[in-house]
Amino acid sequence: MSPEQLLIVGILCATVGLFLWGRWRHDMVAAAALLACVFTGLVPYGNAFAGFAHPAVITVACVLVLSHGLQVSGAVDALTRRVLPAKSGPTLSILMLTTLVALLSAFMNNVGALALLIPVAMQLATRLNLPPGKLLMPLAFGSILGGTTTLIGTPTNLIVSGLRDEAGLGGFDMFDFTPVGLALTALGVVFIGLIGWRLVPARAQAGTESFDTGAYLTEARVPEGSKAAGMKLREIETALEEAEAQIVGLVRNEVQMLAPNPGRYVHAGDILIIEAEAETLANALSSLGLVLEQARHQAKKEEAADPVAEEDAEKEKEKAPPSDEIVLVELAILPTSGLLERTPSDIQLRSRFGINLLAVSSQGQRSRARLRTYRFKAGDVLMMQGTPEAIAEFAGAASCVPLAERALRIPDRRKAITASVIMGLAVAAAAVGLLPIAVAFAAGVLASMVLRTVPPRSVYEAVDWPVIVLLGSLIPVAAAMQSTGTADLIARFLLESVAQGHAILALAVILVVTMTLSDLMNNAATAAVMCPIALGAAGRLDANPDTFLMAVAIGASCAFLTPIGHQNNTLILGPGGFRFGDYWRLGLPLEILLVAVSIPMLLWVWPL
Repeated sequence: MSPEQLLIVGILCATVGLFLWGRWRHDMVAAAALLACVFTGLVPYGNAFAGFAHPAVITVACVLVLSHGLQVSGAVDALTRRVLPAKSGPTLSILMLTTLVALLSAFMNNVGALALLIPVAMQLATRLNLPPGKLLMPLAFGSILGGTTTLIGTPTNLIVSGLRDEAGLGGFDMFDFTPVGLALTALGVVFIGLIGWRLVPARAQAGTESFDTGAYLTEARVPEGSKAAGMKLREIETALEEAEAQIVGLVRNEVQMLAPNPGRYVHAGDILIIEAEAETLANALSSLGLVLEQARHQAKKEEAADPVAEEDAEKEKEKAPPSDEIVLVELAILPTSGLLERTPSDIQLRSRFGINLLAVSSQGQRSRARLRTYRFKAGDVLMMQGTPEAIAEFAGAASCVPLAERALRIPDRRKAITASVIMGLAVAAAAVGLLPIAVAFAAGVLASMVLRTVPPRSVYEAVDWPVIVLLGSLIPVAAAMQSTGTADLIARFLLESVAQGHAILALAVILVVTMTLSDLMNNAATAAVMCPIALGAAGRLDANPDTFLMAVAIGASCAFLTPIGHQNNTLILGPGGFRFGDYWRLGLPLEILLVAVSIPMLLWVWPL
């Protein structure tokens, strides 16, 4: 081995060791590997950060932003309500849920797809009387499988395509991954839905991302064209059962009716007083096309009570930031608060602070009062809507403690359609070769910002920057492995010592080694490390390099044995109450099944 090869092997071994150690975040390790290559002369100074301009890195960032647009617009929520059966047994429910997440993961980041459906899985688990993990692990594995079916489904595929381009072979097209990925996904989803979920250990839920603040009391208006308009109250209550919400009052023409007759028809313009948990509040509203009242009457009363309120409100409106900076935050009222025994109208929330009171949770005690006349008590939790600065100002002035920022998504039909069309056009433009994939998705991001399906302020928050740093750092390292001949050296060792010159056996070795590494370290890092080795192996065997690169793409994505191999496995660790050793019970038979099917599928679709 030459000195350069010894250096890159040493850096590579140290990098893999740090990935496995897990003390440092993966982006820190990748950046350290890049700088080590630069300081030792393996990567020229001028090329140190060339990886960050690579189309694969740009595409990953853009896909994350477009996925965020599908999430915040409510497009996925609408699809979920239409696809998942309202009443079904565990097998059908898990099969449909896993199928849905696999479908979503094909066209949006699979981590985002999983995050969207975790609350749905938790609700299904409660309805089916199953431990949450029985649904969360199939959901996570289904999202990983779905990501293998298209170029944009997972960063791993983009890395493989990018390194193929770096090798002078050009990048993969949008649906080059589909024949093999779709076959594996279909087989995996059927196995998980029919058999696999029964292998998941039954664990108690270890924790959630939120906390229990009790049921909220909120007011929702029935707008023109709403599904609820013309329905009887009992029909609306039946529709709200799935969201675990109930109607406790009706307001018509400013007249409040407590415990209204279930046979009464609901008209457009009516206000329903609804009691629901924070996590299900969005579903309760969106399922019937209801909109939050947002304290309209409170604002009117403030203006009538204060002759300068209207002028102040107009000034506040002029100063107010765009709607994309609005957040929802929960505030708990302290015993020393000046809000005690006062009403929202008394404190003039809109004119003084520019915020709205959307709902109140009153320590498990049901109130029959309207929100505008409700008298606050110590310990109440308020769901407030406004800018972060305005809510912080109110919390400080009123002696309230911020508890959490709620991700309450009230689907906007227009934005949901717009976000879906933008994603569809970006995929189509890349698929037919009208635009390079990075350019197509960058144009999609710009369109999303202009049309406000992704608030401009949220664009940079939607990007998973550690993944971007990881990719941008490891692409030059992978190039150094090739330029020094190290990748070819490692490939020769694997071929001569393990595969003994047999191409099919070598393909299996590459697949299994990649899958094993992916179970132990970050899947994107695994792909970046293994692609040069796969290309070297294909070159030595005079075989089709695409067959070996596809094996790396499959192996790097299919990490099912540990919670650290894939972000999606880590994401369900706490909510599912899992232990480190729980994953292999479903993951091992799934990986064996996928390896057994992958080899013949690869040889058929990508002949050696």
